[in-house]
Amino acid sequence: MTDVRAESDRDALVQGLYTDGVIATKGAFSREWALAMGEDVMAAFQEAVARPGGAVGRGPHRYYVEIHPQQLRGFVTLVTHPWVSAVSEAVLGADYQIVELGFDIPFAGAKNQPWHRDFPSPEETYGRRRLTSLAFNLTAVDTTPEMGPFEIAPGTQWEPGTDFEHGMFPAEREWPRYAAIGQQKLPQLGDISARSALTIHRGTENRSEQARPVLVLGVDAPGAGHAELHDMAVTREYWAELPEQLRDHLACKVVERLEPIVQKHTIEGLVMGAP
Repeated sequence: MTDVRAESDRDALVQGLYTDGVIATKGAFSREWALAMGEDVMAAFQEAVARPGGAVGRGPHRYYVEIHPQQLRGFVTLVTHPWVSAVSEAVLGADYQIVELGFDIPFAGAKNQPWHRDFPSPEETYGRRRLTSLAFNLTAVDTTPEMGPFEIAPGTQWEPGTDFEHGMFPAEREWPRYAAIGQQKLPQLGDISARSALTIHRGTENRSEQARPVLVLGVDAPGAGHAELHDMAVTREYWAELPEQLRDHLACKVVERLEPIVQKHTIEGLVMGAP
């Protein structure tokens, strides 16, 4: 028998991502889980920033770091959460692939980023209006307006961007249009969102004295190709302990020993921030 409520929920998830380009659910995780996530993120940052290629700049006082699943104690809880699984399957199909785990940290003094998307839009999206990837975000702090909230321009995931610089950066003359429709997000500990990384967005100025770490989980439809941009790996022992249904979705190397990740996903246009 079909679960009518489940089908209705699924339709709402897809509708949200196909219209606004972003959806969220509050309190998906406990505050304790989110605080532990934040501890792991900051420990990983301290390790990464101390070595060449461990952290990449995304603007003044702002960094991105990619990590291995074993660096996050709550990884299995995160990727097997019913909302994460439901969104991934509803939008990307039953054979979705988890391809990226990382975090973005705007520290005190981080500036407005230029409006951008995270990679060029594929023809399948701008031509055939099909989303082939999603980014899930989880905050490690209770976000306030002073912390430089994430800002997103709903509906812009469908813009072709063929005239964008590097396929990612719309011309500065277009920025007022995005600002006019932009929505700042103020997630709290335990909340989770999902978005198309093609929806035009930016990080804003952090006027507080507190860092605002945000975990990023990247998920692809089969064939989207973003796994090639990342070096996620797990040890054989860790792999063997994972639930089978999770192994089916995890696109990573299985290795004898983990090596620190040298970041590949540099976005040059973000390094200097907005003028």
